[in-house]
Amino acid sequence: MMDYTDRHFRVVMRQVSRHALLYTEMVVAQALHHGRRETLLGFDPIEKPIALQLGGDDPDLLAEAAELAERWGYDEINLNVGCPSPKVKKGRFGACLMAEPQQVAHCIEAMAAACRLPVTVKHRIGIDERDSYAELLEFVDTVAAAGCQRFAVHARKAWLEGLDPKQNRTVPPLRYDLVHALKRDRPGLIVELNGGLESLNACQEHLEAVDGVMVGRAAYAHPLQWNRVDQEIFGDNNATPVKASKVLQGVLPHAERWCSGGGRLWPIARHLVHLVEGVSGARYWRRQLSVEASDRSARPDVLKRAMQQLEERGL
Repeated sequence: MMDYTDRHFRVVMRQVSRHALLYTEMVVAQALHHGRRETLLGFDPIEKPIALQLGGDDPDLLAEAAELAERWGYDEINLNVGCPSPKVKKGRFGACLMAEPQQVAHCIEAMAAACRLPVTVKHRIGIDERDSYAELLEFVDTVAAAGCQRFAVHARKAWLEGLDPKQNRTVPPLRYDLVHALKRDRPGLIVELNGGLESLNACQEHLEAVDGVMVGRAAYAHPLQWNRVDQEIFGDNNATPVKASKVLQGVLPHAERWCSGGGRLWPIARHLVHLVEGVSGARYWRRQLSVEASDRSARPDVLKRAMQQLEERGL
């Protein structure tokens, strides 16, 4: 998710789950070609396993990006064929590429040839009037023949004309049945379901029909709601549900490294304000953290004090 799943939020979520695969924001292959690689590719090793999500339609640029991803230590490359924003459409990538499955196949072939990492695709169930199940199968079959074996499917179609990105997350109806059918009809492929998953229980229900689930905004809005995912989804009996104070404790080393390198605290702290909710004093804690951490001179000791306040309350 653009402006959300940055390197700092991924460090936060790695405290919540040790096993879940984390995704970067979508990185445009052309931007990588022209530089800013540390900004676009840099991550803290504690974030692994991590997938680099790419945007683009040029096989050569995407192959170059795939080679860079392997060199930088990513665990997977994911091509975004699901973003419906007008800016992305203007660049001729994202969801509009569902209308060109052969072009997507060329991109997958080029990336797979350039590195040894798994190359996967995130896409919608359809776009505009191209939303039949037959067209979804054609897209998946074409891309699978090029070497992609894992598909993360947003169970809504995208309207590229008439709806903005926010509306495209809510207005088109969820069609979980189509994603379930895709897995049933293509059992040899790995099919993951994305869209509208608000709880661990909902994820577990869908895992009866698909191979995996992808959670975005619900994880950002309620991070600790997912603190049993390692036990209940990954079967890790040694995992224990983490508390908010433990998340802060785990983030502190990252914050110290980031700030010692000249970074500000707020880009990290902004992802922590959702940690505490539904308890007395939560609003005050969030406000205090926001005020103190947003100061340009704020240092990691702000997080340390916030952690100690939570520990005193057993949170």
